[in-house]
Amino acid sequence: MITLRVNGETHTVDVDPSTTLLYVLRNDLGLRGPRFGCGLGQCGTCTVLMDGRAVRSCMRPVSRATGEITTLEGLSAAGELDPVQQAWIDEQVPQCGYCQNGQILTAKALLDRNPTPSDEEIRQGMNGALCRCMTYYRIQSAVKRASEAMAAEAGGEVDR
Repeated sequence: MITLRVNGETHTVDVDPSTTLLYVLRNDLGLRGPRFGCGLGQCGTCTVLMDGRAVRSCMRPVSRATGEITTLEGLSAAGELDPVQQAWIDEQVPQCGYCQNGQILTAKALLDRNPTPSDEEIRQGMNGALCRCMTYYRIQSAVKRASEAMAAEAGGEVDR
């Protein structure tokens, strides 16, 4: 029996401790945000936040999943989208949409660490999240827009 804290709720699952966190999130908890991409932790499609850090759930045994785990489903609160999610919509980032879970959660972790990243910092921070549709310019624009929205919510402005 393994106990996880996911999206603000505690769950106890009866699984082999070596089962990947991705499989537990999808198969046992029914969450569809994190997706299987490469299975090697290189594409970012399976990304979740673990205590605010972006981690690859396809490579992490559930026995090593500690702290608060946030999936795409857990970003919105009280019916309000997270500024990163809203920026993705406003910038019309997705084409096929398959990688967007990893893109959004990687961007969220980046902005939580660095609320006003430069273009180069955005490119570096998003480097491990791959998009086969090549929407990287829209992703960068969405990260900037989310940064500005987060600053506005906090009562400040972003200098660019």
